[in-house]
Amino acid sequence: MLPPFIVLDPIIEDWLREDIGRGDRSTSGLFPDGNSPIGKAVWIAKADGAIAGLAIAARVFYLLDQSVNFVAIAQDGKPVKSGELIAEITGSLATLLMGERVALNLVMRLSGIASSTAEYVKAIGSTKAHLVDTRKTIPGMRILEKYATFISGAINHRYGLDDAVMLKDNHIAAAGGITEAVLRVRENIPFTTSIEVETESISQVKEAVQLDLDVIMLDNMPLEMMREAIAIIRQNSPHTKIEASGNITLNTIAQVANLGVDYISTSAMVTRSHWLDISMRIRS
Repeated sequence: MLPPFIVLDPIIEDWLREDIGRGDRSTSGLFPDGNSPIGKAVWIAKADGAIAGLAIAARVFYLLDQSVNFVAIAQDGKPVKSGELIAEITGSLATLLMGERVALNLVMRLSGIASSTAEYVKAIGSTKAHLVDTRKTIPGMRILEKYATFISGAINHRYGLDDAVMLKDNHIAAAGGITEAVLRVRENIPFTTSIEVETESISQVKEAVQLDLDVIMLDNMPLEMMREAIAIIRQNSPHTKIEASGNITLNTIAQVANLGVDYISTSAMVTRSHWLDISMRIRS
């Protein structure tokens, strides 16, 4: 879901302060008396893709001037075609010009992620696997980037380190092994906290299935090794969920999904996405 504005407003305000600085010299030069006429602007898609973040864009203009009317024509999570009308905005021309770049940047970035996510979801098809995002996000943008993956069909993984326990290779190395790491963690976490362990070999999988884990991750495994690991987990710990991860691309994700894993996590839909090109045109 989109986070409440009590959470988002301080973030948006920081972005506006960064962009406006000591003042919008271009706009104040046009309207030196501080009064500008009411005008209208439209947003138009310049490429095919999926839209995300229109409510956040509307909030950008609202924080500058509460009288601005932002009407979303497109819908978050839905596809648009190049040339399609996305939104109509009516308000002070000074406000429209001042908020243009922050609002567009947010929607173009999030729409690029939503578009990329939709491609991965389509590639998985009707298998039982669910696409999952990761914590590889831009600092300060995670809550919105994860919103963009979610509305296009992905499931959110941890938002932060406090969400759940995930014991990765470095945790395991620091503890001296998977079993030792799990035993130590279990002594120090609330009973409601789930535990996931990353494995990279069949021997690690065989060790992990003895520990009554919530999730076992198969990291960077070749397909045949992954197939063997899945069989071991299903036979010895059938309640444990299986997550595949590591260098999974659009070309390989269907093969992984067809092995019967529960989740496939990848950062690619965020880290390799391209902004969806959108333009704003003043129509006053």
